[in-house]
Amino acid sequence: MANERTVSYTSTNTYTTVNSLTSKTKNVWIAFHGLGYLSRYFAKYFKHLNPEENYIIIPQAPSKYYQGNDFKHVGASWLTKENTVAETKNVLAYIDAVWEAEKPEVMPNFIVMGYSQGVSIATRWLSSRKIQCDHLLLHSGGIPVELKPEDFSFLKPETKVTYLYGSKDPYITEARKTEEQLKGNSLFGNRLQISVFEGVHEVNTSFLQQVATK
Repeated sequence: MANERTVSYTSTNTYTTVNSLTSKTKNVWIAFHGLGYLSRYFAKYFKHLNPEENYIIIPQAPSKYYQGNDFKHVGASWLTKENTVAETKNVLAYIDAVWEAEKPEVMPNFIVMGYSQGVSIATRWLSSRKIQCDHLLLHSGGIPVELKPEDFSFLKPETKVTYLYGSKDPYITEARKTEEQLKGNSLFGNRLQISVFEGVHEVNTSFLQQVATK
């Protein structure tokens, strides 16, 4: 008979930062990449932002895998349906460690961004740790079904929440649009703004520029 057991151990993981944190920094970002990315490659989407004013922290999803049959390109995943509760705890503990290492003593404008699969991580981390932010950007991903309005009641009234997606995104069907808007309205109320751009399932760098300059 096969028995599944559990063991705890210490793990090490990388993360990526873009630019330097200085007295001139106006925006600190923590950005959660989507399925299949490595954080160092996801960093390219922030290269166009003013380097003096923007400091970006990009955690790395811990589960790596080869993409395609040639075994050349490596991607990563945050979570799957397998052992999700325990894996979520592991992921959040890792993000806590990243934030402990990177959190500024004096916080400028703080932006939390999740892209695609990263939306689920951004919202779970923010809600479970009661992290205050100035802008929560939910980009082309799904909001976890278990989250409730009270999970975000700690947010300050002026916190902005944006749900952003492409008009031709094959993963955002009409049913999905309705579902995400209903969930977003339930969780964030009047804070929620829906923004649609002309495009597919891709990071909208123009919108990131808008967020950085507001």
